[in-house]
Amino acid sequence: MITEIAPAPERTAPEPARPRGRRRAWDEVPRWQIYLPLGIYLLFTLIPFYWILLFALRPAGSTSLVPWPMTFDHFQKVWTERSFGTYFTNSVYVGLATLVLTTVVALAGGYALARFDFRLKRGFMLALLCSQFVPGALLLVPLFQIFAKLSMINSLGSVIIAETVFQLPLSMILISGFIRNVPYSLEEAAWVDGCNRMTAFRIVVLPLLRPGLIAVGSFAFVHAWNHFLFALMFLSDQSKQTIPVGLNTLMSADSVDLGALAAGGIIAAVPVVIVFAFIQKWLITGFSAGAVKG
Repeated sequence: MITEIAPAPERTAPEPARPRGRRRAWDEVPRWQIYLPLGIYLLFTLIPFYWILLFALRPAGSTSLVPWPMTFDHFQKVWTERSFGTYFTNSVYVGLATLVLTTVVALAGGYALARFDFRLKRGFMLALLCSQFVPGALLLVPLFQIFAKLSMINSLGSVIIAETVFQLPLSMILISGFIRNVPYSLEEAAWVDGCNRMTAFRIVVLPLLRPGLIAVGSFAFVHAWNHFLFALMFLSDQSKQTIPVGLNTLMSADSVDLGALAAGGIIAAVPVVIVFAFIQKWLITGFSAGAVKG
């Protein structure tokens, strides 16, 4: 009976010991040279936030640098008297609808760019990239004429479509990069097991794209939430305006209600901060996945 003898493991020369007492260059930097620039940067970053909180929470006419006694009258004023409750609802509707439409259409287009070869594919990708250099103001006139012929002026649908069109090129490019990082052999294995292309995509590819979809969808939502130009041009009825347009109504040529404006700014910023706080892990994972070439 012949048995195979495993070869003896090769001996490797031991690594030379590092000289003790040798320190890296950044270990020799005093701590204050690191913390001082970071502290200055943090100070300049937090001062504007504290300033807007100060105007929003201190009573009208007060010049104190501390918001005490604290009042929420400015929030109540903008929410009830200035119709910010309506603006907030409209912005949520526009943001969520833009998120869904952008993600679904970009997912289909990104899959086609990543998995299929067709004529003028490079030219199409170049056109998508070049479209990012076109400012949104140049799209106002053609979009306004199109929506006017479709009787969609003064409708939230016009803003949703405009925001989706504006977000689609970059979203398609990003999602196509995420799909390229998914090995094609996984889909082929699903086909061998009897799945068609749609089923294989839904079962195998789509779960792996979750970080990328969250990254693309979050940016579409934030852009639609903060965008001012399309809502200003396509919406004339006050009951259909969004928060950026509502903030603009708080400023007039004669005076500016700083307390109400600060309260409205906080109302507009809090949902975005909450969204990014919950999706931070997925957002970083999505960027890391998109940065690696598959």
